[in-house]
Amino acid sequence: MDLPINRFKARLQAGQGQLGIWNTIGGNTVPELLGGAGFDWVLVDCEHAPVEPVEVLGALQAIGQNLEVSAVVRPAANDPVLFKRLLDMGAQTFLVPYVQTAAEAEAAVRAMRYGPKGIRGMAGMTRATRYGKVTDYYDRAEGELCLIVQVETIDAMDKLEAIAAVDGVDGVFIGPADLSASMGLRGQTSHPDVVAVIEDAFARLKAAGVPAGVMALNPSEAARYIDLGSVMTAVGVDLVLLAEAVATLRERF
Repeated sequence: MDLPINRFKARLQAGQGQLGIWNTIGGNTVPELLGGAGFDWVLVDCEHAPVEPVEVLGALQAIGQNLEVSAVVRPAANDPVLFKRLLDMGAQTFLVPYVQTAAEAEAAVRAMRYGPKGIRGMAGMTRATRYGKVTDYYDRAEGELCLIVQVETIDAMDKLEAIAAVDGVDGVFIGPADLSASMGLRGQTSHPDVVAVIEDAFARLKAAGVPAGVMALNPSEAARYIDLGSVMTAVGVDLVLLAEAVATLRERF
């Protein structure tokens, strides 16, 4: 059996824009629905959602029914133990939150790689190896793994180029909410000062030749960031969409 191709990584390397949607509702029904909704990627969020690692397995299986849709997993933290478990479940793309320095980015890379280049523990009977059926998995896995680091504070922005230059970092995702808080503008993701920092980050990442992404729930802002070079743009969150639909329905009656 061959190693599954990471379409998200391939498209990222080709510079193709990809639209994504956030999955924060646990179980496998909502991930299955989102996986068939026509987006390029679905992110399973273990950081700001009550989604435990054991639930990620079902989400990956549900999303994976749609071969053109990529599953991205956000671990709760930059923790090699969490990485190990999620990688063994077959997660191929990580969005790692709150990366503040190049050293933290390097730690994430090492957690995704087997020795001697990294510290990922070896196990054979896992979904990642298709239960031992993928030929030479340990030597080939790294080629299909994708690491996106999330830069989301004004202090981290000062170190953006160093973080982006770490070998093994495939892209940088800007987090507007925490960025706004770090600037003393909590929740004001559309504030001109916050937007200016994001736009500057896109320009710097473009100059460095590193793929950039962002979450933008406002359609006009999303379009603006795409024009500026965002190639992995999250435009919706399942729970937010549900809340908005419920409020609209109630208001109608």
